[in-house]
Amino acid sequence: MAVPRGARPGGPGCCWALPTALLCAYGFFCSVRPSEPFLTRYLLEPHKNLSETQVFNEIYPVWTYSYLALLFPVFLATDYLRYKPVVLLQGLSLIVTWFMLLYAQGLRAVQLLEFFYGVGTATDVAYYSYIYSVVDVELYQKVTSYCRSATLVGYTVGSVSGQVLVSVAGWSLFSLNVISLTSVSIAFGTAWFLPMPRKSLFFHHVSSQPFSMEMKVMDCKNGAAVQDQPSVQRTPGWEDETKVPLNVEGSSAEKQVKKVDIVKVLKDLWRDFLQCYSSWTMLCWSVRWALSTCGYFQVINYAQGLWEMVLPSNSTEIYNGGVEAASTLLGAVAVFVVGHIKTSWAMWGEVALALLSFLIAAAVYIMDTIRNIWVCYASYVVFRIIYMLLITIATFQIATNLSVERYALVFGVNTFIALALQTLLTLIVVDSRGLGLDIFTQFMIYASYFAVISLVFLGSGIYSIIRAYRRQEQMPSRSPESH
Repeated sequence: MAVPRGARPGGPGCCWALPTALLCAYGFFCSVRPSEPFLTRYLLEPHKNLSETQVFNEIYPVWTYSYLALLFPVFLATDYLRYKPVVLLQGLSLIVTWFMLLYAQGLRAVQLLEFFYGVGTATDVAYYSYIYSVVDVELYQKVTSYCRSATLVGYTVGSVSGQVLVSVAGWSLFSLNVISLTSVSIAFGTAWFLPMPRKSLFFHHVSSQPFSMEMKVMDCKNGAAVQDQPSVQRTPGWEDETKVPLNVEGSSAEKQVKKVDIVKVLKDLWRDFLQCYSSWTMLCWSVRWALSTCGYFQVINYAQGLWEMVLPSNSTEIYNGGVEAASTLLGAVAVFVVGHIKTSWAMWGEVALALLSFLIAAAVYIMDTIRNIWVCYASYVVFRIIYMLLITIATFQIATNLSVERYALVFGVNTFIALALQTLLTLIVVDSRGLGLDIFTQFMIYASYFAVISLVFLGSGIYSIIRAYRRQEQMPSRSPESH
């Protein structure tokens, strides 16, 4: 009797639906944080007794440093502990963050708050990787879209509800933080019901068997499942999940899962790292991804601070929540559209990145120099939309034909590089121990940063196009010789 597509042997076809639904519920409630778009305004309220310099130059940098320091240990711990404990850690760290946001007073306490928020951000990897350990390979595309949609909807609901409660109902920002604390607490409670995976990508995988070339991975260009290239080596012991029943009581899969020594895992990761980045194309696109992400993190971290300086929120109505919701939704639409554009991104992608980076530089420059709050809001929306287009194109080029475990490794490394660059930028430009520049000077530097990388992308893109055309011209001249 044939097993339905997506069903596990010995179990109903809907066995993937429960963990997916629970994880989506967790992601939704984790993202419903109506107070987040108004964080800077809240920290600058009189009862917190914090100055603008303390908030921008001493508190906000802590998030960058903690995120960088925790990223690699959390990456390994997530796989070693099989995801669920780290999902719970994320929920707990967000509860601590918003509890402290309500009651913490003074510089050191709020800096500690930022550290816990860094823990919550670093452990986000567990949310996106958990589901791959409990569903079959052919369902990856579907469940990934569900999980990402849940966080997108949650963030939008949180931003819109926060804006409505502030502008229409006249609620205080303290009340919004209570709602955020309640929402992340519900998420934490939901996470306890997630099934505990029996396997993971690196530390708990299926025992070594002859590899099957039928294993499928996601092609991010078109959302289709494509076959691995025979030349792509997988981590030893990685087996086609479609042929192994997962999380089925009493199944033979339980006997096949083995725990791998951490030294062996680190050696395998290092070998895969060298093999992945020995490709010049992979290295170049990864650098582009990291450079763009570094600048993006820096702008969104301090955008509220810029708005606060342009138009102090204690003297007027602000619309941060509405702007965040609009930029998120429009960015999602733009990503959907670019995913359906038929073009050779391998050839024209670099030029597209150069153009988009230049537009980002222009948006940040306008945000900084034309000190009108509505111009700032509009420029921020444009900035986020263009970045989402840019990073989607870069992700296309990096992710194509990557197996699942190498996808996790490459984007983990790229994120680490982006955070390392951001940390360096923060130390020099923002931190009070460095230059400690004011917010307007900072944004001028960020605009210049994007302008410089746009020139780098443009030069690289023109070189790649010229080289591709020369190859095409040489091929006809060589073909008669071969005959």
